[in-house]
Amino acid sequence: MNTGNSKWVTSNQNGPHEKLPELVQRHLASPSQKPFSEHTLTAFEQAQAWLHGWQGPLILDSCCGVGESTANLAALYPDARVIGVDKSALRTGKHEANYANSNANYLVLRADLKDFWRLAHQAGWQLQKHYLLYPNPWPKSMHVKRRWHGSAAFADLLKLGGHLTLRSNWQLYVEEFALALAIAGIDTEVKPYASSEAITPFERKYWASGQQSWQLEAQLR
Repeated sequence: MNTGNSKWVTSNQNGPHEKLPELVQRHLASPSQKPFSEHTLTAFEQAQAWLHGWQGPLILDSCCGVGESTANLAALYPDARVIGVDKSALRTGKHEANYANSNANYLVLRADLKDFWRLAHQAGWQLQKHYLLYPNPWPKSMHVKRRWHGSAAFADLLKLGGHLTLRSNWQLYVEEFALALAIAGIDTEVKPYASSEAITPFERKYWASGQQSWQLEAQLR
């Protein structure tokens, strides 16, 4: 179930998924071996060429959608290189016309993050900051494996390190993510999030409809 609108999240779960600890432990013990998608290999090559051996701060904006958050992060951190990645060509294709700014320190790409994170780890990337702002929470219990913390990609996310900031309008999703990180031995801080200015379209829509944002922060080793 895609929650790409301002509707409130509904779920048949009343607490963290009972199978989450088993899933996390399995994925941490058995890294993904699936073949990489061609379009993601191409996107990663583009990212590597754009970075051109960059040794400074590197920020990844995963699930960036139309890239508004990526452009905002680039303005906030002018001394860093910021890369936004989203799986939707429709969303990333809207960036240049509607959300781009004049900062030259960011790049928006269409790629499968399950592949992109693994490629980045294999290439030796170490992030200063990693943002996951309003990813698709897949609220039905049967879809727990499609949530980032229930998927094989979770192990690759951890390997990239950096200060992780995750936001969602579904409190249980954030609490589950914190539980997954705890299983991996990582401390987290979870609290309600509010700001005078939204930095993504989802954030703006959720706040306009009266929904609360929840934020998780953690330092990934």
